[in-house]
Amino acid sequence: MHIALIGVSGRVGSRLLAELLRRGHHVTGIARNAAMVAAQPRLVLKNADANQPAQLAPLLEGHDAVVSAMKFASTDATALIAAVKQVGAQRLAVVGGAGSLEVAPGQALIDAPDFPAAYKPEAEAGRRFLDMLRKEPQLDWTFLSPSAEFAPGDRTGTFRLGGDRLLTDANGRSWISMEDFAIAMADELETPRHSRQRFTVGY
Repeated sequence: MHIALIGVSGRVGSRLLAELLRRGHHVTGIARNAAMVAAQPRLVLKNADANQPAQLAPLLEGHDAVVSAMKFASTDATALIAAVKQVGAQRLAVVGGAGSLEVAPGQALIDAPDFPAAYKPEAEAGRRFLDMLRKEPQLDWTFLSPSAEFAPGDRTGTFRLGGDRLLTDANGRSWISMEDFAIAMADELETPRHSRQRFTVGY
């Protein structure tokens, strides 16, 4: 596949890049400063401000899928969606957040009394992005939410998938490594099972 990866220089983006290249895909890595990423076979690096459709859209032409691994708080969701639709990209896959996942029927994690205030702006922006996608009449999108704890770790290949509910293990812990998250995202790109849906991954 030919995949455009926006936010290739970030912590999640770099792990998605590694997983996609490992599987033999061709990646166009897009970032404000793509020079931060080392050159590799099957990787083309491009500089662009993803909040400027005129800059971004030409770089998305001819790809089978577009993946956004950008922080929500600094992303203009309207501009990104417009750029994807402008070029008629086949799919948009978004690295989501855990804040909008449900911990009880109708109650999102972000609305829990003990949700850390420092994470609220990013989580709220992520929830708005998801709401915007759900109102899109035509765009083929997928929003993959990580578990509550989301950090660099091991690539185990062993995890569970869920829907809109926060996944927890037998001890009540909700977590996933960025490496295993990348596997779940790459699997979805290769074999789409969650078209126009949000899903989640956790141990």
